[in-house]
Amino acid sequence: MRIALALLFLIHGIAHLPGFIVLARVATMKGMPYRTTILGGRVDVGDIGARTIGLLWLLAGAAFVAAGIGLYAGAVWWRSGALGVAAFSLVLGILCWPETRIGVVINAVIIAVILGVV
Repeated sequence: MRIALALLFLIHGIAHLPGFIVLARVATMKGMPYRTTILGGRVDVGDIGARTIGLLWLLAGAAFVAAGIGLYAGAVWWRSGALGVAAFSLVLGILCWPETRIGVVINAVIIAVILGVV
């Protein structure tokens, strides 16, 4: 179970890269248009805001990878680190809804598993 959860963290962390790539304007990706709006198009954060959110996606992705490595290595902090990054990623997902709906569900499941709800 530990290895499976660590792999989930790694994969989920890598899945954050498109948010960075598109919003930081590193490259374009088919099916992921560059937008400066959040909350389903209700709030325009402008170009700098979009780039900032892109950097937050990169930070969350790196933190998920670190949590996966920490879990695999048996680090004592992995649970709190993973819980924190999942909550952070959940907020990012809500801000960037609806493109991130799958990630929102995955974050909710991760949080539930860590808290022992599931």
